[in-house]
Amino acid sequence: MVSWNDSQFDRCTSEVAPVVSSMHGTWLGERDGLTLAARFGEPAVWSNPNDIAIRFMAGRYSNFERSAIRKSSIVVPNSEATRIDLQSRYSPPDDWDCEVIHWGIDTSLFVPMHPDSESETHSMNETRKRYGISNGESMLLAVGRLAARKGHGLLLRAFSKVAESTNSHLVIIGRGSLKGRLNRMSARLGISDRVTIESGMDFEKIAQMYRFSQLCVYPSYYEGQGLIPLEAMSSGIPVLTVNNGPLPEMVDETVGALFELGSVDSLSEAIASELSSNESLNQKGAEGRQRVLDRFTLDGNAERFLEVYHRASS
Repeated sequence: MVSWNDSQFDRCTSEVAPVVSSMHGTWLGERDGLTLAARFGEPAVWSNPNDIAIRFMAGRYSNFERSAIRKSSIVVPNSEATRIDLQSRYSPPDDWDCEVIHWGIDTSLFVPMHPDSESETHSMNETRKRYGISNGESMLLAVGRLAARKGHGLLLRAFSKVAESTNSHLVIIGRGSLKGRLNRMSARLGISDRVTIESGMDFEKIAQMYRFSQLCVYPSYYEGQGLIPLEAMSSGIPVLTVNNGPLPEMVDETVGALFELGSVDSLSEAIASELSSNESLNQKGAEGRQRVLDRFTLDGNAERFLEVYHRASS
C-alpha cells in the first residue's frame, strides 16, 4: 500500500525519480465489496479484524490513493475495472497518464494435467480418496482467503442445490477465521459429506489441486483483478465466476461461464450447466490455457512494466 501524501510524492519526483504507482483496486471498493457480502448474507462479515479495519479505515486510506492519482507520473491499474473505479472515485487531472496492465501468472507452475503421467494420476487418486471423492464424481475447487468478501457462503448455498444431481464434491482452500463457520453452514445445508475445507497449502500443492479438478468456482464480491481464475485457466480448468468488476476481462463463455453477482440460483444453474458436458469442460480448459499463454504471462507482464518505466523516465 502506498502511504504517501502529496508533498512526499512531490519530493520523490523532484529529488529521486518519477513515480509509477501500481494500483490493485481501491480501499473504498474493498469496503463496498464487504457491504455487498453483508447484504447477500455472507457469514461473519464484520467479525474479521482485517474486514473491520477496512470498514473503518477505508476512507482514511483512500486519501493516499487520491495523492497517488494526482501526483504519480504514471498510474498502472491492474484491470480496466480498477481504472474506471479510480477515475470515478478520485476525479484525476486532465493530464492523467494511466495505463492498464493485467498481472500475469507463472505458467510453468500452473500447468494442465498430463494424461500419461503415472505419478500425477496416482497422486490424484490418492487425493480424491483422502477427500472421499468416489469414481465418477466431479471435483469443484474454490481457492481464496476464508473471508466474507470471497463469497464462500454463497457458494455453499448454491452448491447445496446441485451437489447430488451433479454428483460432485466441493473443495475450498484458503486461510482465515471462517473455516468453522463454513463447516457448520455445510452441515446445516446437509452437504458436509460433499464439502472439504482446507486451511491452506503451498503453491505447488495448490497448482496440483487445480489439475485434479473439473471446475474452478470464484464467487468473490470484489477484486482489483483476481489471479485465481488465471491460475485455474493456466492449469487447463474452466472457471465459473461473477459477471462483475474485472472478472469478465479474463473469463467468458469460451473459457468458463459467468453468473449473476450474489445470486444463488444463477450460480447453482451455472454449476449444473458447466458440469453437464465433459467435452465442453475439456474444450474450455484448453481455450483457457491458451488465453493465459497469449495474454497473462509473467514475461509479458514484465515487458509492459519496463515500457512504462522507460516512458516515465524519458
